[in-house]
Amino acid sequence: MRLFPRLLLNHLAVMAVLSLVMLVAAELAAHPFIQHHVNQMVQLLGDAGTAMRGDLNAGMRATLTRALLSALPPALLVAAVTAWVAARRVTASVRTLQAGSAALARGEYRRRLPEGGQDELADLAHSFNTMASTLATVEQSRVELIGNVAHELRAPVAAVRGYVEAAQDGVMAHDQALGAIQRELAGLERLAGDLSLVSRVEAGQVELTLQDVPVAALLAQVQDRYALAFEEKGVAFHVDAAAGLHVEADPARAAQILANLLSNALRHTAPGGEVRVCAQEEEMGVRLLVHDTGTGIAPEHLHRVFERFFRADTARTRGEGSGVGLTVARGLTRAMGGELTVTSTSGVGSVFEVRLPVGGKNPSGDFIEA
Repeated sequence: MRLFPRLLLNHLAVMAVLSLVMLVAAELAAHPFIQHHVNQMVQLLGDAGTAMRGDLNAGMRATLTRALLSALPPALLVAAVTAWVAARRVTASVRTLQAGSAALARGEYRRRLPEGGQDELADLAHSFNTMASTLATVEQSRVELIGNVAHELRAPVAAVRGYVEAAQDGVMAHDQALGAIQRELAGLERLAGDLSLVSRVEAGQVELTLQDVPVAALLAQVQDRYALAFEEKGVAFHVDAAAGLHVEADPARAAQILANLLSNALRHTAPGGEVRVCAQEEEMGVRLLVHDTGTGIAPEHLHRVFERFFRADTARTRGEGSGVGLTVARGLTRAMGGELTVTSTSGVGSVFEVRLPVGGKNPSGDFIEA
C-alpha cells in the first residue's frame, strides 16, 4: 500500500478510536450528573416524581446518547477531511523529496527543493539542498581535477613522443633522447607522487610522527637545501630564527611545508628580488613567515591559492610546479594542528604564515629529509 492511503487510514483509525473513547467516557461521566438532576426533579414532584424516577432517568440517558450519536457523523466528517489534508501535505512533501533524490541520482546537482515552513519537513528540504550544493561542488572539483591532470600529463607525453620520433629519424642521438625521456619520466613520477600525497592529505590519511622540533635546526635544514637554487637565480635568501624556539610537529612534514613555500616563492620572485624566512614566538605557538618580493597575488585570486591546480596565470608554462604544493602545505599544517594563511599585494610580494603548536624543551635533534 502506498504512503497516502496508509497515512489516511491511520488518521481515520485514530479518529474512530478517539470517538469511541469519547462516547464511552461521556456515558460513564454522565451517570452521576443525570442522577443528581433526577433526584432534584423527584423532590420537586413529590410522590409523583418518585413513581416517575425510572422514566426520568431513562429519558435523560436516551437524550444524551441521541445527542452524542447525532454529533458523531459531522465530527467524523470533519476529522476525515482533516486527515485527508494532512496526509496529502505529508505525501506531497515526500513526493517532492523523492523527485529531488531521483534528480540527484541522475546527476542533476542543481536541483533544489522549496524550503517553506518551519517544521521538520522544511528542515529536511534545507538539508537536501545543502547536500545537493555540496555534491555540485564536489562534481565541479572532480571535473576540474580530471581536466587539470589531463593538462599536466599531455605536455610530458607529447615531449616523450617527440624525443622518440627525433631519435627514430636520426635528428637526435639516442643517448641524448634517452636522457631527455628520463627527465620527462622523472617529472611524471613527481606528479604522480604529488597527486597521491594531496589525496591522502585531503582524506586525512597522512601518517605523522609528532615530536619536539627546534625551529632553528628546521630552518637551517631548508636553508642548506635551497641556498644554491636561490643563488643560481640571483634571488637573495635570508633565514632568521631566534634560538630556543620549538614546535610540536613531524620534522619531515614540517620541512616539506617550508620546502613547498620556498619553491613557490622562488618560482614567483624575479632575479634581484629577495626571500626571507623568519620565526616568531606567540602565545600559543610559533609563526614561521616566508616573505617574498615576487609578483604577488591579485585580491580576486587570493582565496583560491590553496586549491588544487589553481593558477592565477592560466598561461603558465610547464616546469613551474605541479600545482598542488600549496594544497599539500596547508593540509599538512592543519594535520599537525596548525594553520597556513597568506597575505599578498600585486606587484609587491606575498607573505605565507605557518602557525604551529609550541613544543617543549627536549628536542630529539633528528631530522628526516622531506
